[in-house]
Amino acid sequence: MKTYGGKVLFLDRSDINTDEIIPAKYLTEISKEALKPHILEDFKFEGFNPQDSSVSEAKVIVTRSNFGCGSSREHAPWVFEVNNIHVVIASSFARIFRQNMFNCGMLAIELSENAIDQLFTHRGAESLISIDFDNDKLTITSAKDTKTFEYQIAEFDKALVKAGGWVELADSKY
Repeated sequence: MKTYGGKVLFLDRSDINTDEIIPAKYLTEISKEALKPHILEDFKFEGFNPQDSSVSEAKVIVTRSNFGCGSSREHAPWVFEVNNIHVVIASSFARIFRQNMFNCGMLAIELSENAIDQLFTHRGAESLISIDFDNDKLTITSAKDTKTFEYQIAEFDKALVKAGGWVELADSKY
């Protein structure tokens, strides 16, 4: 199983689309590694710099609603995977993006808007999230304090994550 948890990158905006996650001009790349330096290259938000250490050190993304909307491409989760970001937490996801995360053995955790607001109160360079995968809990620790949230993931999606993704799950079953 991949490593889940670590430093948090807060993206305080809804409707972040797959073109902002990984620009379409890189979709001809034939390896995940080639995508690595282009993570969030076209994401526009005041004060955000994709070359900042907050991006390169992040292991978890916390964002708002409708994350991963736009084109249905596996490259968007792949660019997170190759950058060792295996957890995205949002109040909602585009359906195909969400499933592509699980198919790659990564976590797409949906929390209520209120819970997302609470996570954002912990925003800061020192914010860390740990995942208790077996008990469906995540804990954020920051200079402010520590808070734990419960989440739910379908059993099949949990099996995908435990196996490391769809290919690995299929290989183990068929």
